[in-house]
Amino acid sequence: MTQTTPAWIVLAHLLRPQGRKGEVLAELFTDFPERFEKPARVFLAPSGFAGEESEARAAEVMGFWLPVGKNEGRVVLQLAGIETISDAEAVAGLDVLVPREERLPLDDDSVYISELVGCTVYDGATAIGVVEDVQFATTADGARRLTDAAPLLEVESAAGDEILIPFVKAFLVAVNAESKRIEMKLPEGLVEVNRISAEKN
Repeated sequence: MTQTTPAWIVLAHLLRPQGRKGEVLAELFTDFPERFEKPARVFLAPSGFAGEESEARAAEVMGFWLPVGKNEGRVVLQLAGIETISDAEAVAGLDVLVPREERLPLDDDSVYISELVGCTVYDGATAIGVVEDVQFATTADGARRLTDAAPLLEVESAAGDEILIPFVKAFLVAVNAESKRIEMKLPEGLVEVNRISAEKN
């Protein structure tokens, strides 16, 4: 089955109120928090949303700050019209999205995580499988994403096995998002060590 590139880019996931005036704590899924520096048009929708703009909730980010301490690596957003704790609770659990065509350009060495899903991973000339998801390491309680840990590509092989492959520059040769191809040079044995047989699921 052919997977299409998502029409939306997820910038953040709203977690809970963070303040008395409608501020919302969010998990940050962009390396460009500065895009929130000036009033920014965004959309709010449930996780995995794939509908049209008219089906999503339009919103405007009026301000943001990056917290320290236990919430370091996250972002606090102030959204227009979200002015109370109750307002913030009502949007908690939603994703902050922008249409794919409004994403910020990347440098030559970077790629959007969303573009990796649906790509076939190759180890040299050998096809390993198709990326079904991208996992991020979190703290033991799952409350905070570890920004210094490499993402894991969740790859499904032709046999239905799940293989977790670290997405690190040391293993990466090239990514071609248009042809849905990720070329890697993996250490010997890594694929078998990280393979979860479909028979065990």
